[in-house]
Amino acid sequence: MGAKQDGDGDEAYGKPVKYDPSFQGPIKNRSCTDIICCVLFFLFILGYIAVGTVAWLYGDPRQVLYPRNSTGAYCGMGTNKDKPYLLYFNIFSCILATNIITVAKDGLQCPTPQVCVSSCPEVSWVVKKDDFSLTVGEVFYAANRNFCLPGVPSNMLVLESLQQELCPSFLLPSTPALGRCFPWYNSTVPELPGISSNTSIAQGISGLLDSLNARDISVKIFEDFAHSWYWILVALGVALVLSLLFVLLLRLVAGPLVLVLIVGVLGVLAYGIYFCWKEYQVLRDRGASITQLGFTTNFSAYRSVQETWLAALIVLAVLEGLLLLMLIFLRQRIRIAIALLKEASKAVGQMMSTMFYPLVTFVLLFICIVYWAMLALYLATSGQPQYVFWAPNISLPNCEKVPVNTSCDPTAQPMNSSCPGLMCVFKGYLSTGLVQRFLFNLQIYGVLGLFWTLNWVIALGQCVLAGAFASFYWAFHKPRDIPTFPLSAAFIRTLRYHTGSLAFGALILSLVQIARVILEYIDHKVRGAQNPVARCIMCCFKCCLWCLEKFIKFLNRNAYIMIAIYGKNFCVSAKNALKLLMRNIVRVVVLDKVTDLLLFFGKLLVVGGVGVLSFFFFTGRISGLGKNFESPHLNYYWLPIMTSILGAYVIASGFFSVFGMCVDTLFLCFLEDLERNDGSPDRPYYMSKALLKILGKKNETPPGNKRKK
Repeated sequence: MGAKQDGDGDEAYGKPVKYDPSFQGPIKNRSCTDIICCVLFFLFILGYIAVGTVAWLYGDPRQVLYPRNSTGAYCGMGTNKDKPYLLYFNIFSCILATNIITVAKDGLQCPTPQVCVSSCPEVSWVVKKDDFSLTVGEVFYAANRNFCLPGVPSNMLVLESLQQELCPSFLLPSTPALGRCFPWYNSTVPELPGISSNTSIAQGISGLLDSLNARDISVKIFEDFAHSWYWILVALGVALVLSLLFVLLLRLVAGPLVLVLIVGVLGVLAYGIYFCWKEYQVLRDRGASITQLGFTTNFSAYRSVQETWLAALIVLAVLEGLLLLMLIFLRQRIRIAIALLKEASKAVGQMMSTMFYPLVTFVLLFICIVYWAMLALYLATSGQPQYVFWAPNISLPNCEKVPVNTSCDPTAQPMNSSCPGLMCVFKGYLSTGLVQRFLFNLQIYGVLGLFWTLNWVIALGQCVLAGAFASFYWAFHKPRDIPTFPLSAAFIRTLRYHTGSLAFGALILSLVQIARVILEYIDHKVRGAQNPVARCIMCCFKCCLWCLEKFIKFLNRNAYIMIAIYGKNFCVSAKNALKLLMRNIVRVVVLDKVTDLLLFFGKLLVVGGVGVLSFFFFTGRISGLGKNFESPHLNYYWLPIMTSILGAYVIASGFFSVFGMCVDTLFLCFLEDLERNDGSPDRPYYMSKALLKILGKKNETPPGNKRKK
């Protein structure tokens, strides 16, 4: 057989793959796998669509997008289409009634009349005593103060309108924020009954504006994007070119680059050893010992004792020694890893369409996230609006028998009552009803749908890429024997036969991820009441779930490769992939770490290069580029810089994820090639000549046209 394995003589992880004369790459004659899971997945998707339909029918996201007046009508819609802003008659009652967080949770509703207006007040104004005997038309409408509640007659006396709280008793210069009129922080507080002008009120108004006045900031952000969007696209284009060049040039520079990175790691460790030794010498000469310090919870104090630096020196020295020993004894496997990286670069160069497949994955992920976000929004806003009677002061003699907080109809005629300010106001949405009874279950269903669909889309991309790259490896004469449109063929083959297998693996991973989310939620809720033992136990559980998630991701990734090649179900493919990897565990570790180191350097190169270039350009530190290449004038220069860095990271991650999948696929094919073939004329190796040379093997005779597809 083809070469001894890392676990020679040990069949605990299965026997080596036997030679199959009919095998010539990814199996074309295959059947559907994991049909039961496929049916369950499609039924779940239908249920997911049904939940979305129910949420769409009963939900009302307008309450989040638009402010609402006292009668529950939306500002900026319907009859209030020309009145997009909400004015509070006495915004001080919002501050006095509750804290800002509670106000925000209740939709910024306050115990004061609220009216939709076309524009916010621009000047300060207070009703004078001389105006009490005048009419509303003379004081408000004639002066273009259209801030009374709808339907207030112009011949009503001002005093009567104020007693019933149909018109505001004062106005403050305001600015619109989140669709609401909030007074300026330097507004003079009017001296009226029930309103204090002390410092706490002014500070409360200022704090409210600081937390909610996002309009000016959003306008500035929009202006910055409008002035710099084309330069951001240039930065993203640079990131794309750098990522593509890095992947394609690995066939030429993989060996020297890996050598430089390894030497760099050794150099960093050596400098760490030197630094720890110098610190240890200084503290040893001073006589600073841990026996003098004793035990303390101030961990920074341990930096001033010699034992800390001695321990760090020993740890770094051990790591340095282990790395040197690995370079000496595992140099052959490192050479194999470098050759596989070069081969992966060639595979990507032969199938350039694979580099842009992450765009398909991104679009599908975007659709899944947007659908779930809309579903959650509609579910959260489901329910019928509830209106109740409300009065500003129920302790007055005429208000004692008023049915406050009882249901009312805002469209009906006003209740004939002598209680001042009695009105029918919007309270909230009913928590009872068909949807509300099952709201929690529907939300859980939506969360499961989000995780399952996201993981399924990622699994689809991994399996499709694995099928394309496997067809490259198992081609004798490259590129002549590579199938036409390998990526499209792998995509159709995966969707047609293996939707159920992908759903199976995605479901397992989703359940673990949901368990992690639940554990994080519990930890967040009980963090303040936990003792050290409970925190330790919680940390252990979180660590175990994190490790389990990483293992399942690793297992799924390799299972999808085997599914793409052989077309078997998920469990069989996962078992075969795991046994194959365990029979070559040392090669797996070496290749994984070398690949991680290389891709980390690539991301660092792309993201760091784009970040530094963006910083120097947008801060105007690059001169002499000419008028057409001047940096735009920005309010927040860090905004396009961070956008460019984030975009560069996404682009680099997309390109390098394809390359990483290519390396993993070629590695599994390489291991099977070693077990399946022996280099004889009937069983020649499929691997490249570079790999054959490193392994000291060769094909006895060229395969010729005998094995040509």
